[in-house]
Amino acid sequence: MTVSLGGIAALVASGGFFVLVLVLAVPILRLRKTIDAATGALQDAAHQTTPMLERVNTTIDNVNVALTQVHTTLDGVNMQLARIDTITENVSHVSANVANLSTVVSAAAANPLVKVAAFGYGVRKAAANRRSAADEAEVREQIKQRRKRT
Repeated sequence: MTVSLGGIAALVASGGFFVLVLVLAVPILRLRKTIDAATGALQDAAHQTTPMLERVNTTIDNVNVALTQVHTTLDGVNMQLARIDTITENVSHVSANVANLSTVVSAAAANPLVKVAAFGYGVRKAAANRRSAADEAEVREQIKQRRKRT
């Protein structure tokens, strides 16, 4: 068996290719382990995320129920405020009517009271003038009698 130079070159080339395959196989195997670890991490994240998302959905449903209740309560409060506005408006009208009635009663009662007060003042003034006139007359009479004696 004689081996030619072309055969030896083919053997060397195949040996080099074999070594190249071995050298490249190690990083490929390590890369496979890295990809497997990343796949496992993604699967774990997916398994942990699913219950978390279910809890988030439950929480959102509870918040929506609470918001519906708040909306209903606010509708009730708005109705009560509308009623209070109506009551306040009615109270305002009643207050204005009472003020007008008070003015009318005051005017009706004040006019006679002023007349009574003026009449009372006139009577007092007249009585005071009469007493004053009587006193004056008495003093004049006494002065006349003194003059006659002298």
